[in-house]
Amino acid sequence: MPKLNVEGVGEFEVPQGKRLVLALTDEAGIDQLHACGGNARCTTCRVEFLAGEPDQMTVAEKQVLAARGLSGVRLSCQLACDHDMGVRAISRLEGSGRKDAGGRPADDIHPQPVEWTTR
Repeated sequence: MPKLNVEGVGEFEVPQGKRLVLALTDEAGIDQLHACGGNARCTTCRVEFLAGEPDQMTVAEKQVLAARGLSGVRLSCQLACDHDMGVRAISRLEGSGRKDAGGRPADDIHPQPVEWTTR
C-alpha cells in the first residue's frame, strides 16, 4: 500500500490506486475542498507536492491549470495514489467561506475518458 504523508497531519497507508482527493478526506481526515465533485473544473482540490510528484497528469488537469494560470500545484481529484507521496493540503474547507467541501467525488478519475500527458 502506498504511503501518503500530509504535512502537519501525518503519514497514512492508502489503498493502491485510490484517488488522492479521497485519500485526503478518508484516510487523512482532511477537509479537502472539491467543489466540482472531482471533475477537473474548479481547481479547489489543489495540493502542493513535497515528495513523489507524478510525472504524468491527465489532459483535463493540464488544461484547467493552464487556463487558470496556475503552476506549482496539482489537482488531487486527477491523481491516483500508486506510489509514496508527500503533499501540503492547501485548499481546505476551514477558512474558505464555503458551506461544504463539495459533493463526494466518484472512485474513478473523471472526466472520462482519462487521457494522460507529461507535466
